[in-house]
Amino acid sequence: QVQLVESGGGLVQPGGSLRLSCAASGRVFSLNTVGWYRHAPGKQRELVAAVTSGGSTNYADSVKGRFTSSRDNAKNTVYLQMNSLKPEDTAVYYCYLEQWDTIVRRTTRHWGQGTQVTVSS
Repeated sequence: QVQLVESGGGLVQPGGSLRLSCAASGRVFSLNTVGWYRHAPGKQRELVAAVTSGGSTNYADSVKGRFTSSRDNAKNTVYLQMNSLKPEDTAVYYCYLEQWDTIVRRTTRHWGQGTQVTVSS
């Protein structure tokens, strides 16, 4: 099994910054994709950012130029640096890890517990 533990959410004023972290433990394989989704009340879940084990990144159009996701493979940790935050960024942010599990021989996806980000003055 894989466990993902998030940290770093909170309340921030518009224009401010926050950094989310997500540490993975357990049966983590070297080849995987990690990233972040968010879910705001009344809206569909949105993929915010994804980072492959090779370091390739993908971002939602709504956060390009403001958010940066990175990973530290030695620590099995993924980060989401959020700058120039807007009220519309308010949501619960969930990290995920997707990998081919060589033991169960299928792709598995695992989720963090979610962390609230609120952007408000």
